[in-house]
Amino acid sequence: MYVCFEIVTFLLAFNFYDLVLTQDPSCCHHAAELSPCREACDQLATIKSESRLKHLLQRLPSYCPDSMNELWTCINSTLPGASRKSDGWVGLGCCELAISAECRRECKQVRGRLVSPIAPLHIEAFLVKSLFPNPIVGSVCCSYAGRHTNCREYCQAIFRTDSSPTVSQIKAVKDYCQSSYPIKSPIDSENTYWSRLYCCERASEPHCQVACRRILRTMTTEHEIMEGLIDECGSQPLPQDPLWQCFLGSAHPPTKSETETSPTAKMDGAKLHCCSKANTSLCRDMCQEISTNWGTQTWQEFDQMCEYNAVETDLITCLADVREPCQLGCKDLAYCTNFNNRPTELFRSCNVQSDQGALNDIKLWSNGTIKMPFMNIPVLDIRKCLPEMWKAVACALQIKPCYSKSRGSVICKSDCVDILTQCGDRKRFHEGQTAERICEILSPIDDPERCIPLERYLTPSSLGNIIEEVIHPCNPNPCPSNHLCEVNRKGCQPGQDCLPFFCMPGCKLGEASEFLVHLDARIQVPLRNGQTGCFEVCTCGQSGRLENCAEMPCIDTSKTCIVGGQRKNHGASFRVDCHPCFCSAGDTICSARQCLSVDSSDEDRRRFTGLPCGCPDRFVPVCARNGRTYPSACVARCMGFKDNQFVFGNCRSSDPCTPSLCHRNQRCIPKHRVCLTDLAEPCPQHECVGRPSGCDKSQMDPACDTDNEEHPNLCQLLQMGKTLAYMGHCQDACKRPQPVCGHNGETYSTVCEAYSDRVAVDYQGRCHAVGAVADLASDSGCDMIPCPALSTPSCVPVTPPGACCPICAGMLQILWNKEQMNVFAKLNRNQPVTVHDILRILRLHISVPQCDIFGYLSIDSEIIILIVPVDQQPTPLQIEACSMEAEKIDALINYGSPTLVSHVPLSAFLASEVKISTIRSAGHPSSTASFLPTFLCLALGLLLTLTPGDA
Repeated sequence: MYVCFEIVTFLLAFNFYDLVLTQDPSCCHHAAELSPCREACDQLATIKSESRLKHLLQRLPSYCPDSMNELWTCINSTLPGASRKSDGWVGLGCCELAISAECRRECKQVRGRLVSPIAPLHIEAFLVKSLFPNPIVGSVCCSYAGRHTNCREYCQAIFRTDSSPTVSQIKAVKDYCQSSYPIKSPIDSENTYWSRLYCCERASEPHCQVACRRILRTMTTEHEIMEGLIDECGSQPLPQDPLWQCFLGSAHPPTKSETETSPTAKMDGAKLHCCSKANTSLCRDMCQEISTNWGTQTWQEFDQMCEYNAVETDLITCLADVREPCQLGCKDLAYCTNFNNRPTELFRSCNVQSDQGALNDIKLWSNGTIKMPFMNIPVLDIRKCLPEMWKAVACALQIKPCYSKSRGSVICKSDCVDILTQCGDRKRFHEGQTAERICEILSPIDDPERCIPLERYLTPSSLGNIIEEVIHPCNPNPCPSNHLCEVNRKGCQPGQDCLPFFCMPGCKLGEASEFLVHLDARIQVPLRNGQTGCFEVCTCGQSGRLENCAEMPCIDTSKTCIVGGQRKNHGASFRVDCHPCFCSAGDTICSARQCLSVDSSDEDRRRFTGLPCGCPDRFVPVCARNGRTYPSACVARCMGFKDNQFVFGNCRSSDPCTPSLCHRNQRCIPKHRVCLTDLAEPCPQHECVGRPSGCDKSQMDPACDTDNEEHPNLCQLLQMGKTLAYMGHCQDACKRPQPVCGHNGETYSTVCEAYSDRVAVDYQGRCHAVGAVADLASDSGCDMIPCPALSTPSCVPVTPPGACCPICAGMLQILWNKEQMNVFAKLNRNQPVTVHDILRILRLHISVPQCDIFGYLSIDSEIIILIVPVDQQPTPLQIEACSMEAEKIDALINYGSPTLVSHVPLSAFLASEVKISTIRSAGHPSSTASFLPTFLCLALGLLLTLTPGDA
């Protein structure tokens, strides 16, 4: 009876959580004579944690043997499909959940005879017939191996992950279970799930989406599906309903013309992003095929030819980012317990399924052979030979620690050689096979920053209970399948339940994709024709689909750059002296940093200021047409501005609404911003807002006026005739002006105003000095600046470019493509792209609420991102978490991951450099933190309560 609980686990992945919680508790009385079984059964109705429930469901058969027919019959009868049948045989509900029609038919035949003894070989014959591309459902069919435990576990090990089974893996299952499988693809014309599952996402009600997915899995005829949808969703098949529009228009496979009218039909745009990273034309073509033709069988060839191909590391890593993005934190594992309590480490797959997969691996390996798709490795008894090392190997390969420089899950070569030297069964090695040669194929890397060092996971984490200093509200994801999880940084209105996350509606990157983007987001998607460098920009619409797509000019990726007599391919990052550079379609784009050559004279070093064009470090600010304050006219000219394109003074010192540029029936609101685009008009510093006749009082977006009175949102503030001071909750400490200097060189009247502008504070008082932007520069301009004490004395800080004072934070310096930003702006009705736009999108990628994001455009035109702890006195763990968030984003930029670069305008990012704060020595922060200046305590504390305006 393992099958039903394997399927329940499958159902949980498709939002059938409530179904299990409504399991009839009366079933448990059948287990009254077996106390452990009764206790486990009773827990089903009480467990609230989805991860714990999944774990119990997987382990329940070990408490309740399959000889307890009455218990299992009762449980099976509550599953979908069973109550509609009258033939009364055990487990029909489970069989109805099989996706393949062939799998359903075989299941009915086999399970119908399970009331009497049945030869395991017969079940395995069915098992191998039921193999098909979906790995989750594959593991369900594996459970039909029934009492032949070894066969079942071997099959589950093959199908336990995201990767589709290869031809050699299927053959391995066949050989192990001593049966055969048909050549015919089991995905046939009867399989309605594959052809129309995406329609379910268009239902407006969540319960209808859930019912729709269940109906497509449990019913086979058009009549059954139509009746089921009408009954469950409570609506007639009207053509204007998006759900019925999809079904009625997709009763047959879409024709070529239909496909062309729907640019995202049967496409996985996220995976399609990765195809350009293929190093061979074969893998690139296969990648495009499996990304644009849903249900194709090319996945088998792709896995065999590309998944384990060493030259396709970039492609495979990119696809892994789409399937399993790296996320901070790991906990609640029952087998791989040494991976628990690691809130500042990145993992791809820290979940109960991978935990069980590692246990299954160990059981299989204990048979004496590790069967790989391309080789078999004979080993001694791993239960006696280095058992903890083998456990660490299995867990690492399943849980997948995600190291920033490779983001792969490869065991370090030295560990591989060591464990096979001691535990490999050399008597059974093939001719010429040695530990070194095997590991050269499996684990060719020995750089501890690019491979997984097993020593780290041979002992439990030392953190213990302090892991609550860093939490992960969105890991695991608590939201429905068509919603994204977003960290709640705004708080809640009085009387509301305050959860640490929001569930926000989103769109898939194509009908066949599971990758979601936020509503109203602008998304860059590769064209379906597969031409490298050709994209279209679409909007995530209210319908939950990408729409209003517009093609961009294609990028000629065949063009190369000649640098110092060497040829650089498109997409290559490199350095010229101290400059980070990037080759983009034949154009070499470099930063404007100032460098000191090795052979510089003492006089050159003495005069070197580190500012662009060697400008003196005098602070005589000018405001340029892009909305950025530069420390002098010299620096502004060096950045390409003509004398008529800047004025003396800080940008924020002028009132953009005097005189008002708005219509008589509108109100002018100052909105200072820095534009990253170079359009015909100067960067607008105001916004014209219609005089509101009514406001949405339920909207939670606090705004504070100049009288220090708080309003629920900006609309209500304006309705009361008030003037905005800053977005966020009013703070008593910000009642009176206390000027502070931001990292962007702007003076803010209060720290509240600075943080509302998403700018972190450099020092107290008005800006009157400029810091260096080069690593080797004098700091004479900052000599007289009294810097605040570090928030945590044991922190090794970073100093942002152009700033005077160091801070404890993770910092990114991003090189970007202005021409691409201009293209995005023109496609968006000439709306400029601003620094705030960048910060707003990047903020969604910060998964730890103990960290927040700030940023500015440096005076040498790099985008500077700071990820800063929000607590007044952050613990070392919180500082480490912010640094890891910075490293995560840095890796996504430098590897061009679709997780990040599918978003406009982040796709204009070319390369990134990361600098992180570290901790000198361990120790509890409460005993090491020193007194902070009053204004700095206030500044850091405000991060907990301030709500940004458009950032």
